[in-house]
Amino acid sequence: MAKVRELLVGVDMGGTSLRALVVDERNQILSLEKTPTQVSRKPSALIKEIGAVVEKAITTAGLRRQQVRAVSIGAPGAVDPERGVVHHAPNLGWKDVPLARELKALVKIPVVVENDVHVGLIGEHALGAGKGTSELLGIFIGTGIGGGIISEDRLFGGSSGGAGEIGHMVLLVDGPLCSCGHRGCAEALSSRSAMERDVRAAVKSGAESAALQIMEKRGKTRMTSSVIHAALKKKDPVMIEVIQRAEYYLGILAANVVNLLDPERVVIGGGIVERLGEDFVAPIRRTAYEYFFRREDADRVKIVGGTLGDNAGALGAVVFARQKLGR
Repeated sequence: MAKVRELLVGVDMGGTSLRALVVDERNQILSLEKTPTQVSRKPSALIKEIGAVVEKAITTAGLRRQQVRAVSIGAPGAVDPERGVVHHAPNLGWKDVPLARELKALVKIPVVVENDVHVGLIGEHALGAGKGTSELLGIFIGTGIGGGIISEDRLFGGSSGGAGEIGHMVLLVDGPLCSCGHRGCAEALSSRSAMERDVRAAVKSGAESAALQIMEKRGKTRMTSSVIHAALKKKDPVMIEVIQRAEYYLGILAANVVNLLDPERVVIGGGIVERLGEDFVAPIRRTAYEYFFRREDADRVKIVGGTLGDNAGALGAVVFARQKLGR
């Protein structure tokens, strides 16, 4: 059994599910618990849900609260990691929520908080597809789109901790409305939510698509990565068109940030990458290389899929906690 001070709980607050891992000092997962994310709930109610899934993960691992050093959370939106406050999370409707303080009061364990995509990138940098690089860029596709930057082996937060919000880079000025209130953001063009919106619009206009039927048959209220995968396996023409459009804009997005930051590697992550793998990443890479400023040696920048899958955020949160608290 690992020493008490080395046992940590990592939590990923995904748009679809809350995922909690108990992890030992060798980054081995001792237990995994998840529950649907009730995004419509008030912050206090959702924090109670987080507390419940943390407690369940600890119990499943055969541990007591006192044996866990800390809970580390990857939370969506703009986060103040020093105070553990979620300043703004549009997809949750959160503003200035003291997540660390409120969760600590529930679980009686120290709590640290960082942006969910930041910790996902920290995880891939330390344990996954970004291992061995010192200049790394992450693009994570889920309910929304988030990004992160590793520079000189450290997370780059910018002047206020908000660096990496590449999902809200505007790619199409008069494009679809984004949850942030602007039009044409990458998130409004290529996220899983954008894909669902475009499939529904096509069906409403008279096109035939199996995607919504698959959702209904599986009892899904959202277009998950598994639904997208199933529709593509059926060679659904609407889903194929929607995914190709999303891949194109993700390629433009990747090119823009590579031209700005000149990383060694770009990691494309999120559940959709875990489901579709290289079939999803390859078109993004091709488009990005076409729009690189330095096209003559474009492949010097490797664009790869993440390898940690849905566990990237929770594992990265554990790595972040070790960095913050010290081993």
